[in-house]
Amino acid sequence: MASFDIVNEINAQEVDNAVNNTLKEVSTRYDFKGLHSEVEFHKKENRISMVAAENMKLRAMKEMLIKHFIKRGLEPKALEYGEEEGTSQGHVKISITIKEGIDRETAKKIVKEIKNLKLKVQPAIQDEQVRVSGKKIDDLQEVIQHLKAKSFGIPLQFTNLK
Repeated sequence: MASFDIVNEINAQEVDNAVNNTLKEVSTRYDFKGLHSEVEFHKKENRISMVAAENMKLRAMKEMLIKHFIKRGLEPKALEYGEEEGTSQGHVKISITIKEGIDRETAKKIVKEIKNLKLKVQPAIQDEQVRVSGKKIDDLQEVIQHLKAKSFGIPLQFTNLK
């Protein structure tokens, strides 16, 4: 019986690299010279915090982060932006959460999508992942291709194809 897992995992080291590259780009850009701006990655909490002098600079920093995420092979869909808030020094800050794992609702949508294909495969929700098993590897590969074409609001990786 062949099987594979559908997961949503983010490589923390690549996120750290993308944040460092964003910080490096901010420090070299002329329009950010002399202005307060910071980008920090909190590994334990799985979030990124940004502080900028004004809204436009914060937006530019978010775009830089997305660009570096894409360069590093990370999916920007994994970023969930919080509310922009003011700080006591008159700056603007935002907290960006990195979504990992597949929540119950999304897992149910994925299982429903797989069952609608009418293939001889069996999807099962396990914690924060979905395991799909079947007799034919061709059926499993068809499921992977179908799910890659769909959007569930989170990045999906397909692992452990056996």
